[in-house]
Amino acid sequence: MFNKLTEYADTFSDVFDSPLLAELETKSMLMEVAAGTVMLNPGQTIRAVPLVISGSFKVSRINEEGQELLLYYVQKGESCAMTFTCCMMSQASVIKGSAEENSELLGIPVELMDIWMIKYPSWKRYVMTTILNRFSEIIKCMDDVAFKKMDDRLIHYLKKKSKVTGSSLINLTHQQIADELSTNRVTVSRLLKKLELDKKLLLYRNQIKIMKDM
Repeated sequence: MFNKLTEYADTFSDVFDSPLLAELETKSMLMEVAAGTVMLNPGQTIRAVPLVISGSFKVSRINEEGQELLLYYVQKGESCAMTFTCCMMSQASVIKGSAEENSELLGIPVELMDIWMIKYPSWKRYVMTTILNRFSEIIKCMDDVAFKKMDDRLIHYLKKKSKVTGSSLINLTHQQIADELSTNRVTVSRLLKKLELDKKLLLYRNQIKIMKDM
């Protein structure tokens, strides 16, 4: 039971009305998640709807060969559209969700999804806005894969990662980046080296420092 409304009221006070905030206080569960923790895998049953109150999460799609494609990030005040849709359709997860950094979230029991959609207009608006925004991000992701050159995709990826974590220092191996961009490590290493020669970034062991000129 999570009963410290003041801990997250500022995050959702402009989104949800008072009755819904009060119900969140009594019916949600506070969850603390360490960086790197996989919260959800494809095929798993979704038991709680996540609302992020601190930190960030990565949502990815895994193909039959085990390759991972980054779809979008979920940050403070946000939730996962794919989780919403799976809950409303009573389907198992089709995505992988993992914590990018130490994070906190509120877990909302799935049975409240339909009830709150009818009971609270602010919840319905939040859910539909989240689905619309994430759908737009997924379309952009598909466009990037289909139409953008890999060097442009890499630059966009690094900028997005830096923005999400709030740091210019990215702690990832070249292989991890290649996996998230659905390409190979050799290509990523070559493009990163070129960006370093162009003074867009600095390369360290398992770390990348983004420069202002990026």
